[in-house]
Amino acid sequence: MANTDALLVATCKTMIRTILLCLDNATKGTIYKIGLMPELTAVRVLSGYRKPGTDELEWGLPAISEYNPPGKKWEMYRDQPGRPLEAMGWCVERQTSWTADNPAEDPRSVRKQISGVPEDEFHMEPVLIRKKNLYGNSPKIEYPVDWQGKPIWRDSEHVVSAVVKIHFRPGSLSAGDRSTVIVRNLARSLGSELLSLWFREKLYYASKELARQRLQSCEILAHELRNTLVKLGFVFSGINAQIGILRERWERLLREHRPEMEWKEPLLETLSGLLGEGVQQLPFPGELFDLGKKLLAEQKELATLYLPPFQEREWMKNKIYPKWKKLLSATVIWDRGEIESLLSRLESSLSTGMSYDPSSGIDGLPSELLARWSKLAYVQITSGNLLQLDEVIRLVEEPILPVSHKEQMLRVLKSSRAIVQTIQEVEEKASSILQSLRFGNRAEDQYSFAPDVLGLDAEGELGFGLSD
Repeated sequence: MANTDALLVATCKTMIRTILLCLDNATKGTIYKIGLMPELTAVRVLSGYRKPGTDELEWGLPAISEYNPPGKKWEMYRDQPGRPLEAMGWCVERQTSWTADNPAEDPRSVRKQISGVPEDEFHMEPVLIRKKNLYGNSPKIEYPVDWQGKPIWRDSEHVVSAVVKIHFRPGSLSAGDRSTVIVRNLARSLGSELLSLWFREKLYYASKELARQRLQSCEILAHELRNTLVKLGFVFSGINAQIGILRERWERLLREHRPEMEWKEPLLETLSGLLGEGVQQLPFPGELFDLGKKLLAEQKELATLYLPPFQEREWMKNKIYPKWKKLLSATVIWDRGEIESLLSRLESSLSTGMSYDPSSGIDGLPSELLARWSKLAYVQITSGNLLQLDEVIRLVEEPILPVSHKEQMLRVLKSSRAIVQTIQEVEEKASSILQSLRFGNRAEDQYSFAPDVLGLDAEGELGFGLSD
């Protein structure tokens, strides 16, 4: 198992408490978890100590121990020439117990081998789990090896998932006695509990991975959806281009029948004439000369466009006004008052087509049609005013509307309407799906437990000095 979590500690505490309460001669219990192959990292999970003459238990880890987290890997505690033999190495490699009922003669007492001081009597029992349950039938298992490089456990049906170590009062332990049998039987029960925890942990991490993949898929889908909606958004450009044709034809009609109205084209022509004459007096080559040439091109382009008034005002704000301001500030070639007056009239003329009173007919066209035309020629269709697209289509369908190529225009508008009407529905449904993917039940919520649900008691983990 990868983590020492609250469930594992609670399980080990229950096992130690059971053993110490069942065996009057037992004084202390420790459980080590053994990690997955090939590292087989041995980590002390918990120690429980019986206070002398009572059944009261204290819990914690020794202040100093090589087996305290992060623990020891297999290469550090296996049998190997040149270092003390450990009971842990025996239990893990051979998957059998070790009983130290004669501490003075114990060949696997690290303390005795190093300092000559015998330990107390203890019994160590490996906790076995079927290899198939942990690793399945995978032929790619990497087995740990002994000091000679030979794989261990290859021919075994089991792996060691933990080791239980129980200390006894002097003279109360002998190999194979009732105490060791009880520890062995309880160790089998612990094996089942550890396997259950392992499966729970695998499920937990699988759920986290599923949540990660779900979020990643959601982000990919959202990215693709955004790209698709951006592409669909260009349909509105096509629709507004058709409305631009209606606007152009409307303004041409007004210029023909209401020449007294002030339009942008004559004003731009006057401005361009003054600008063209003045530019010839600017130093060439030079920054002001280039600026004047660019402004001249932009004014001529504005004269040929039939944009909505707000877009033409933006054109003037960003392209026309700044360049004229710089030229007028840098030179005295032009009459500032004249230019500013022309620019002011030009900005007002951008909405001339919207200010016509349609109550008087034109070319025999009814005032009702003219009113609709003057209004719809200046709309900008977006996803927020799709109903006006239907009004535009009904206008174009009018037989007496004097606009060329109406059949082609109607095909474009109706086809575009079918597309844009689905955009909002696609956005809503896709958003709902993405929300479901992104904020579905999280694995962390399913496996979050409070201490009282786990059965943990109020006893704390004390850092008292226990020997191995």
